[in-house]
Amino acid sequence: MRAIANSPLANTYPVPDNESQRLEALRDYGILDSLPEQSFDDLTAIAAQICGTPIALISLIDDERQWFKSHLGLNSTETPREQAFCAHAIMQSEPVMVVPNALEDKRFAENPLVTDDPNIRFYAGAPLVNSDGYALGTLCVIDQQPRELDVSQKNALAALGRQVIAQLELSKQTRLLNQELAISDQKQNELASTLRQLKQTQTSLINAEKMSTLGHLVRGIAHEINNPINFIYGNIQSLKTYTKELLELIDLYQKEVKEPSLELTTFSKEIDLDYLINDLPHLFRSMQSGAERIENIVKSLRLLAHLGEKGRKSINVNTNLEAILDLLQAQIDEQKLEIELVKDYDEKLPNITCDAGAVNHAVMLILHNAIDALKEGVGIEHSEDAKPRISVSSRIINPGKICISIADNAMGIELSKQEKIFEPFFSTKPIGQGTGLGLAICRQTIDQHNGELCCYSRVNFGTTFDIVLPVNKR
Repeated sequence: MRAIANSPLANTYPVPDNESQRLEALRDYGILDSLPEQSFDDLTAIAAQICGTPIALISLIDDERQWFKSHLGLNSTETPREQAFCAHAIMQSEPVMVVPNALEDKRFAENPLVTDDPNIRFYAGAPLVNSDGYALGTLCVIDQQPRELDVSQKNALAALGRQVIAQLELSKQTRLLNQELAISDQKQNELASTLRQLKQTQTSLINAEKMSTLGHLVRGIAHEINNPINFIYGNIQSLKTYTKELLELIDLYQKEVKEPSLELTTFSKEIDLDYLINDLPHLFRSMQSGAERIENIVKSLRLLAHLGEKGRKSINVNTNLEAILDLLQAQIDEQKLEIELVKDYDEKLPNITCDAGAVNHAVMLILHNAIDALKEGVGIEHSEDAKPRISVSSRIINPGKICISIADNAMGIELSKQEKIFEPFFSTKPIGQGTGLGLAICRQTIDQHNGELCCYSRVNFGTTFDIVLPVNKR
């Protein structure tokens, strides 16, 4: 929209004594140069209808211009202040300033708005005075013909002017409220973010404390467990020797004594001597296997207990993985889960320098997630008789990095959720199961090692997590 051209008249408009305060009050409303609003346009339409004029304006008097918040019947959005009838109206104490014929009023007779388009003849303006007494502008009606307003029209125009002020106050309060809400939302978001960070830190500290306690516990009891294990190993060997000798004696006795006594024959049948002789080797193997199992679990716990130790050290990744999977197999057996563990280690894998306990903890968390996923079933894209399976592999991906892959053949993760699984407190598990912190802690741990933790998943096929770690870098 065009602005009406500047007039040759300059600085001929009156200025209130409180002009600086008035301008500050006007600008506090944040209304200048704002977009049209129906609530204001409705008021100008009503004013024009009541007064029977083709033009009605809500005019706000700025420093050097009058700007129209609403303009019915006039294409301009503003005019220079020296041309503004409203600049005179805000100086009046009457409820409405009326100019019946501008050509006969020396203040306006040479005004370009009178001598040229829009050819104003009649003007009536109700000052817009706020609660602090500042006249911000007017609600005015204009005609190209000289005329008058009756008392009821003047009263209606003044009343509508008060409604304009009420609408300005409402807009101001709404704007301030929105600003406060925006600040409140920002503070709430900051508070929520801080709370999440505190919870994550708290959980990390609790986990660290648990693993530290585990480290002290394992180191304290390892000696107590290893002593009886060594004692059992030694006794098993001696027991094997003694039993072998006794069996040889029995065999020799049976060969030498052709007709044993009735009592010996009866007792031999009662104890099923042949069964005992055949079962003894199996019992010894079971005892040996159980002792070895206990020994392996202790070794695995010792490796996992590194989380309680500060600092990084060089570790053999394959050895660590084997220890972790020994523990995992024990848990699978204890829970009677039919889950197959498949291992594929690169024997040429170099040692890496890391916080062994933290990395072990991350691997164990991912493995536990795989077990939980497999409890829900195998992906339907696999064969009907497919067995639940977790595959763990290690490989070199370039001279400076190694990769640990953990894959399952469960139901997989939806694409929309894959982007969120590393966010704190996000969980794919049912409500009440899981904290939603496991993978966030894993990502944080791997990030602290300058590594990468990536997830690749297809619904109904399964999920793979790749842990990429640098070699011998601190």
